[in-house]
Parts: sequence; structure tokens; C-alpha cells
Amino acid sequence: MFAIFLTPAYLPFAIAFVVMIGIGLIEAIGLGLGHLDLDGDVGADGHGGVLDWLGLGGELPILIWLTSLLGCFTLAGVAIQQLAESLRGAPLGGPAASGVALVVGLLLNTLAANGLARIMPGFETSVISSDDLLRQRATVLEGVARRGAPARAKIVDRHGQAHVILIEPHDDADAIPAGATVLIVRRDGARFFALASEDTFLQPL
Repeated sequence: MFAIFLTPAYLPFAIAFVVMIGIGLIEAIGLGLGHLDLDGDVGADGHGGVLDWLGLGGELPILIWLTSLLGCFTLAGVAIQQLAESLRGAPLGGPAASGVALVVGLLLNTLAANGLARIMPGFETSVISSDDLLRQRATVLEGVARRGAPARAKIVDRHGQAHVILIEPHDDADAIPAGATVLIVRRDGARFFALASEDTFLQPL
């Protein structure tokens, strides 16, 4: 039975299955590689559009989504090849079967990913939105941050994980040197704007 997975017609699905198992092990070990902030500016109206449709618009870790997709692709591929064998006496070619299985797998994974997102509301993860970095302290790593000339700064989120972001002064005339501690007050896309600590009595929330 398992020998058929080594034939060219089934090989793409065998590879997908092995990769799925590998990713599952990475997640099980807890390396945290599945955490990805997809909050971003994916839609001007506040919706993720295609990402939402694919099941990636929420906080489902990317590796869990990918594991689900590989599983759906594998199941769809095997089913397609078995159906082809029963109807025409031989499986489809690997590329043709893979193309059909990818389409079917994406459709199945949309349902699976959205289902997983609904049944995992209490999933504890270090995934954060970029907006969660607002009202937090950061330290300028190098260079001088000026309006139009951002500098790299390090910020530690509520989970204790460090992030390197680009900052500019909130006020046009300010310049923030390396080593300064700043308060992040707003962002525009991937760029954050900050006030030097000595310029404000605001405290991080």
C-alpha cells in the first residue's frame, strides 16, 4: 500500500505529507516559528480580504495554517488519484494531479483553518499586533532619528520578546540620538513615531 506513495504519480503528496509531519514536530517542540503578525494594513476597509478568505486573517499561527494546508493537499491528491484509477485504470500525471489537488486543498483548508480559529479562542500565543507596541518604551540602537530619516530602535513586548523597529520623532524639529529611551506614540505602516522620554511624563500602559 505504502509503495504507491513512492511512484511519480503520488510523490508530490508523499513529500507534502513528510513536510507536514516536520512542521507539526516543530510546532510540538514549541520553537515558536509559527507566530506571524498578519494584522498589518492588508485592507483599507479593515478586513483582510484574501487573507480572511484563506483563514489567515485572524491569529491562527502560520505554521498551523500551513500544516493544515499540506494535510488537505495530501488528502485531496490521494483521493483524486484513487478516483482517477477507478475511472480510467491509471492515476493522473503528478503535475496535473498536484494542480487539481492544490485548488481542492485550498478550498478544504479554508474551512479547516476557519474552524480551527473558532475552536481555539483561548490559544495562548505571543502573536501581537503592531499596534500593541504603541505606548511602550523603546531604546534607539544606532544613528539619530529625524523626521524623514528613521533610526532602528529596540522594544520589548509584554511577552518579553524583543522587536527592532524603525522610529522617527513625533515632532518635526526633534532629533533622537542613539541610546535614548523613547515612548512610542503612533505608527504609520511599518514606521513608528516616538517622543523622547525627557519630553513627556507619559508612562507605558
